Amino acid sequence: MSLADLPDPTLAPGARHPRDTLRLVGQTRAEEDFLDAFNMGRLHHGWLLTGPRGVGKATLAWRITRFLMTRPEDDGPGLFGEPEQPTSLDPDPNHPALSRIHAGSEPGIFVLKRGANATESALSQDIRVDEVRKLRSFLHLSAAEGGRRVVIIDAADEMNTQAANAVLKLLEEPPPRVTFLLIAHQPARLLPTIRSRCRELRLGTLTPDQMEAAIAAAEEEGEPPDLDHHALAALSGGSVGAAIRLINQDGMTTYAKLVDLMGTLPRLDRLGALALAESCVGKANENRFILVLNLIDLFLSRAARAGVMGPAHPEAAPGEAQLLARLSPDDQAAMKWAALHQSMGARAAHGRAVNLDPAALVMDIVLEITAAAS
Repeated sequence: MSLADLPDPTLAPGARHPRDTLRLVGQTRAEEDFLDAFNMGRLHHGWLLTGPRGVGKATLAWRITRFLMTRPEDDGPGLFGEPEQPTSLDPDPNHPALSRIHAGSEPGIFVLKRGANATESALSQDIRVDEVRKLRSFLHLSAAEGGRRVVIIDAADEMNTQAANAVLKLLEEPPPRVTFLLIAHQPARLLPTIRSRCRELRLGTLTPDQMEAAIAAAEEEGEPPDLDHHALAALSGGSVGAAIRLINQDGMTTYAKLVDLMGTLPRLDRLGALALAESCVGKANENRFILVLNLIDLFLSRAARAGVMGPAHPEAAPGEAQLLARLSPDDQAAMKWAALHQSMGARAAHGRAVNLDPAALVMDIVLEITAAAS
């Protein structure tokens, strides 16, 4: 496999690249916080974009990048001698830098992300120091060109220790005219010294109405399919990235089938369980295997929550509320499902790490759920 054949680790399957997603839905507060800092002349050199995976952190990073790369370094006086202050992150649509940014050829932008593994046969599991060396070369070479430069780190919590320490040195002594945008799904995994040298922009999950608009903005082509967006928001946790993966992998239908299967408990429909497990076998079904494990994990977490707060509304699948009310009617049941959620999550992670047979792993987890339901 050549390097060109490797997937882009920053891109959700089926979604438009975040640099080409012009609208950001539901994150007005984060945009306003950055714009206020810019207008007050307090543009920090390091910004940490945090929040759940898939809520628009990369889209915001690219909106900020387009904004900065199309603004002069000295905006100069306005009509009456006052500084001209932008009121949004929307760039000048006629600025020549935009076409270079959309083509991925703007020389003032560097994206630090996971590269190839040692054999160049697949993506590395983390961002390694070799990739940071490329960043240092970019900063050295681009310094002679002048002008603003932007570095996007996607995702910063994927850096290994050596890479994180190398980035920390850059944040401690930031090069002139460089803005670092660090995307972090799990900021607690970052070095505390990296977090302390960045200003945080926190993004939240989206409402069902916001999800519908965001999916339309992020989809590659045409209108989003006719879906129950309230159910989709519940199943994706308000994450647009997760919602797009569910849409593209038919996750809503799979979850509905999982709920139907769980509805046969405590007398499990073994043929249905075997069919679910066998659907995860083979290289071609690797993404489905991950999807099924994630959906089982989600079901268990919703079962645990139902015992304390009652079944979630809206339902993520037909009949889910009635099923959760039966399986998890009280606090004691909630504790049982919470413990199972934790143990099965660990088992799934271990099974994937040691390449356990997908059908065996899925069937094993379903049988554990059956035992708990009994």
